[in-house]
Amino acid sequence: MYIRKVLSVSALVMVTSLMLVRCKSPEAKATAEIAAPADNALDAFLLSKSAMQSNITIPGELVAYQQVDLYAKVNSFVKKMYVDVGSVVSAGQLLARMEAPEIGSQMNGAQSRLKAQEALYIASKANYDRLLETSKTPGTVSQNDLDQALAKKSADYAQFQSAQASLKEVGANSDYLEIRAPFPGIITARNVSQGAYVGPSGKGSDAPLFTLQQQDKLRLVVSVPEAYTGYMNNKSVVNFTVRSLPNHVFNAKVARLAGALDSRLRAQRTEMDVMNTGKNLLPGMVAEVDIPLSDEIHNFVVPSDAILNSTLGTFVVKLTRDSSKWVSIKTGRNTDGKTEIFGPLKLSDTLLLKATEETRNNEKLTAKVKTK
Repeated sequence: MYIRKVLSVSALVMVTSLMLVRCKSPEAKATAEIAAPADNALDAFLLSKSAMQSNITIPGELVAYQQVDLYAKVNSFVKKMYVDVGSVVSAGQLLARMEAPEIGSQMNGAQSRLKAQEALYIASKANYDRLLETSKTPGTVSQNDLDQALAKKSADYAQFQSAQASLKEVGANSDYLEIRAPFPGIITARNVSQGAYVGPSGKGSDAPLFTLQQQDKLRLVVSVPEAYTGYMNNKSVVNFTVRSLPNHVFNAKVARLAGALDSRLRAQRTEMDVMNTGKNLLPGMVAEVDIPLSDEIHNFVVPSDAILNSTLGTFVVKLTRDSSKWVSIKTGRNTDGKTEIFGPLKLSDTLLLKATEETRNNEKLTAKVKTK
């Protein structure tokens, strides 16, 4: 009797438990299914392309638009200097006069040889003309004599022309005794004084007589790194500052692109023309150049937090169905919390909004896509 009561009570407890389990299991399961995504879902977004407005700041150098070192063409002595450092000169202006006594002697000798050859030519020409006129009477002059007279006339004429050329050469050398400015500018260096012996580069004095620079127009030269050469063109306008005028912002337009990378710097030489009518800027100044990067190129742009930098490389976390995949990428420009990325990706790929190493590769997870 006692055993039956115990069994009945036990059976009742088991039935009651089963009933409770049957009543509560669907609700608990539903609660678990709803709660799981809320607890484990990660923020994600759809990959898209967009343009970025950014710039880089790199150092540049201001150089004279034209610069030349002036040497003496012939060995000579400085007779008189007409300009000094800081002198503003115009094109063709006389800067210095040289003297070389031997050139005067060469000029006299060339003139004498020219007169001698001219006299010989006149005599041989007259002789030929007489023989030619006489030969019109048959039997008076042999053909051989006439031919020899013609040959003598031609030879003397050639010698006469050679003497003329020699005189012009000596005259040209005498013109080199005057040093003139090839273009308007400022004398920025003077390395000799009156009476100094000078000559061509590498002979006599190795230093040039003068250094002439054109400063009313300057060249701003910058070396643009390889990664940014694709954003530069002849329409780009840059701003720059110099240390001597920190509160003044200058601007210039890109005028020339080298079209090749420097083998040492791996950068492209880029030049901008700067009008310097106020003479506020000087050649040799170092400028901080603010170069805008063109926003005409559209690439994949993601929030910077979506990029995972690990010891294995740089990745973004892509969601494929219900698992994660680390995708190796390269980064480009970075501005305002956004970064350009390049890699095996396509439009509308789903990426995690915040990538960390806690999210493993090929890990099962759920995510919710955030809309803009």
